This record gives sequence, structure tokens and C-alpha cells, in this order.
Amino acid sequence: MRQILDSLLRDALRSLEDSEGWTGLAGTSPELERSRDPRHGDFTSNVALRVAKRYGHNPREFAEALRGRLAASELIESVEVAGPGFVNLRLSAEAIHGELRRMLAEGESYGSSDAGGGRRVLVEYVSTNPTGPLHVGHGRNAAYGASLANLLRASGHAVDEEYYVNDAGRQIDILAASVWLRYVEALGNALPFPENAYQGGYVRDIAARLVELHGAALCGEVGPVAAVLGPATDGEDADARMDRLIAAIRRSAGEDAFHTVLDAALADILADIRDDLEAFSVRFDHWFSERSLTGGGAVERALKTLAADDHLYGKDGATWFRSSALGDDKDRVVVRENGATTYLASDIAYHLDKYERGYDIMLNVLGSDHHGYVARLQAAVEALTGHGERLEARLVQFVVLYRGDVKAQMSTRSGEFVTLRALREEVGNDAARFIYVSRSNDQHLDFDLELAKSQSNDNPVYYVQYAHARIASMLRRLADDGLRCPDAASVDLGALEQPEERALMVALGRFPELVRLAADNRAPHHVVHYVRAIAAEFHAWYNAQRILVDDTAVRDARVTLALAVRCVIRNALGLVGVSAPESM
Repeated sequence: MRQILDSLLRDALRSLEDSEGWTGLAGTSPELERSRDPRHGDFTSNVALRVAKRYGHNPREFAEALRGRLAASELIESVEVAGPGFVNLRLSAEAIHGELRRMLAEGESYGSSDAGGGRRVLVEYVSTNPTGPLHVGHGRNAAYGASLANLLRASGHAVDEEYYVNDAGRQIDILAASVWLRYVEALGNALPFPENAYQGGYVRDIAARLVELHGAALCGEVGPVAAVLGPATDGEDADARMDRLIAAIRRSAGEDAFHTVLDAALADILADIRDDLEAFSVRFDHWFSERSLTGGGAVERALKTLAADDHLYGKDGATWFRSSALGDDKDRVVVRENGATTYLASDIAYHLDKYERGYDIMLNVLGSDHHGYVARLQAAVEALTGHGERLEARLVQFVVLYRGDVKAQMSTRSGEFVTLRALREEVGNDAARFIYVSRSNDQHLDFDLELAKSQSNDNPVYYVQYAHARIASMLRRLADDGLRCPDAASVDLGALEQPEERALMVALGRFPELVRLAADNRAPHHVVHYVRAIAAEFHAWYNAQRILVDDTAVRDARVTLALAVRCVIRNALGLVGVSAPESM
């Protein structure tokens, strides 16, 4: 609808250019927008305010001239010039009714488009280190990323979803050390447990399974490890001491035993993460292992490519990437003095791999604590490919979970956190998914547990789902009364004479525009706000007007409108991963 009206306005501008000789007018965008106030029509354009003076006219005169050039269309009931020069268009009944019939004919595909032109997009999200269960903060990243992938598909993109498994590096070594310490503890060797090791109960569970599978075979000599856990060396910080501890465990238990512990911990935690996300209706096309980069030579190849183009240099025994020349605030180390590559080096190789897989858009969904990391990744993609614009990052702000007036902690290292699984079990997947994307990803989110569990109009997901269930209940009553469900193609929608009915139909017709807007802006919260507004309009209409009236023409028209509401609510909820129940 909007595209057709936009085209009519462009034709009118072209006609003015041809008749008046106003060069450049035909290329001007009408910037057609939905009217905020229905008294001002359904759409409005400020084009006259923007360009009139360029051609020696005041905006109202220009708007009147444009109005006179608009071709007659069955979609437009009236065109008015308002205020200082706004052009307001009111849709005809034929246009509104035609859109209603279209949404019912298209059903589950209504709202979708080919705007993306099949461009290939890789959405990488969650990608949390596999060092413990997912917590409620990870849940927001998962809900946002999955909803974003749905929106991009609905707007005509070819989308793959990927989880990058950080299964190499220091954090994984700390996890292995934490599990080994709990393992030897379960065998009767009481050792101090470092505060900066992983504290959660899941670490003990993994250790207990290792005892069942291997007995004491992975233990080695505990004495040298106990010595490291004794009094700290003067001036030694906690991180340096942890590195000494990891080295001592490797020597005492042996590399084979250490890797057995590490692999067991990774397998256990990744299985838990996969299961948790599957139950949350978050499914990935690929699980990409960081180890595959280091083991397959991809990191070395990426660094050689950078070096060949003079993007690397040596300083203080380390190898540095000239990222500051490509938009970063400073240069970055990619190979340390000891020859070990950095986390950034692996990420550079990973993004080269993404590019070589042929993605037009590499969309990373990151936690807000990665804000400073984006510029160096964009610099790397630009240096490697010359197409840094293909990398796009969206940051997801933190979640604060409240249980009454008490804020829950979410530190994986300390073990004091609320898991995503626990949250889902308490409030349900639908409430969690809906509330997670109810605010813009760049805003902090306070998650109210009590509100999420309540069955009241104050609970946003309950309020929307109840609208869908209400329509399903109405259809069951229709069938119980022996009445047929009307055929939208033949119903006389002119029987919908109430102002709130017209307003509801117009609002439903916004859905395709809304989907594209949400996809373009990477903003699934627009869908949440829209579907809440639709539910509110529906509930107000339903409470004010009987649907199953005796007058057949009115009843059929109102049932058809209710069916359209059901279609749009179902499709909107599906985009954010929420079910549309038939009863509540």
C-alpha cells in the first residue's frame, strides 16, 4: 500500500517537473509517512515543506500544485493540504478492504517481502564461552538474535544462524583447571579453591562424572599443585597465579589427562547449552569451533595475508596489527612475546572465513561489554577483504533480573547467577522471549519476574496472546451455533461502519511496513510494540461491539476482521518466537 502511494506521489512530482521545468524534482523522495492523527488522513508527506522554496513557491502553493497533479486512484479517497504545506492522503474503503482480503489470502506469509533481494546474511549470536550454563543475560542475546534472523528472512534475505564456540584459549584452560581441582577434591584431596576459578555447582557435577569414568587415573601428583595454591608470591596478581596453577596441573596430571578433563568439561557444557537453546526455540545452522581455526592453519594464513599487505609490524617482541590506520583507536597485538596468538588473531581468521563463505552481511550480535571490540574487527575485515562495510555489529545491553526488590547476580565465575533454564521454567518461553525483545537492544532491560508470571492485562505477552485466544474462542462459538466461517473474498466489508473498525483495519495494513522497518533497523522491539497496539485496539473493539450478531452481513464482516487480527497477531508473534495459543 505504502509503496503504491509513494509511486503515485513520485509520478506527481515528475509531472510537475515536466510541466514547470523544475529540474531535479522528479528525483525527490516524497518521504511518505503514516499519519499520527487519523483526522489528518492515513498518510502524510512533507515534500512541499522541504523543496518549495527551491522553486520560488511557498510550501502551501507547492502542495496545492502537487495535489492537482496526483492521478486519480481507487486507493485514495481524498487528498488535503494542511498546515504550512503537508499533503495528507486518506485511503479509500476499496484500498482498506483490499488489504484486509490480501492478508487473509496470504495467511502465514503476510508481512513478508523480497526487499532483501536474497542477500546472504550470517547472524552470529550468543557465542558465549562454554564455561558454564547460559544465564538470563545470554537469554536476551539469544532472543534478540533469533528474532533478528526471523525478520531478515521475512524481508527477503537468505539467512544462516551461527554460534561461534570459543573452545580454545585461557578461559577454557581455567575451566579445565577448575574441574580438575574439584575432581581431585572428590577423590579425597582437599585443596584450596581459587576465587578466580569457576565456582558453580556444575563444575562439581562434571568432576563427579570424571571420577565415575576414570577413577583416579587423571589425578597425577597433587603435591606440586598444592604448592602453587599455598601463600601467594609477593606482588603476584590473581591472573598470574592462575596461569602458574594451570601450568602446574598440566605438569602434574600430564597433558593427556588435562585434555581429557578439558574435553569432558566442554562436551558437558556445550551439550547443556545446545539443549537449553533448543528448548528456547533457538536453533543454529552452524556451530563453528575456534579450535578448527587454530588446528587447520586458518589463523596463520590470515596473519600472513595481513603481513603481505603491510598491516602487521613487530614491537617489543610481539606482532601488532595496524588497526589504528583503519579506524581503531590504537594498534592491537595479534602474536604475544611468547609466540602465542591472541584472541583477536582467532577472530580475524574467523571473519575471513565468514567472508570467504560468501556472506554479503556478517552480522554479529555481541554483549555491550564488547563495545570497544567492534572497531578492531571492522579494521581487520577491511584490511583482509577491502569490504569492512560487510561486518555489522549490534550490541545487546545487560539484563537486570528482579525477584521482588532483590536484584539477582549473574556472574558465571562466582557461580551466583540465574540460569536461562531456571528463568524459562519459572516464567515460560513465551514470556521470556517477548519481554527480552520488548526494549531496544541498546537499552538496559529490567526483567520483572512477577509481571512475567502474572495472568493479567499488565503482562504484555498475556495481553497479546489473550487477543488471539479470544478470537479462537469466538470461532468455536460460531461453529457451535452451526454457523459457517465466512469467505473473505465474498464478504461485504462495507458492513464495517464503526470508526474503530476502520482504524483497526488501517492499523493491520501497516504490518508489512512494520516488518521491513524492524528488519532494516535491526529492531524486533518494533514488532512487540506494534502487536501490543493491535491487541489493545482489538480488545477495545471486541468489548464495544458484538461480533456474533444476528445480522448475517454484519456478523460475517466482523468475523472476517477478527480473522485478519488473528492472522497479524500470529505472524507478529512468530517473528519474535512466541506462540499464538488457541485457548488460555
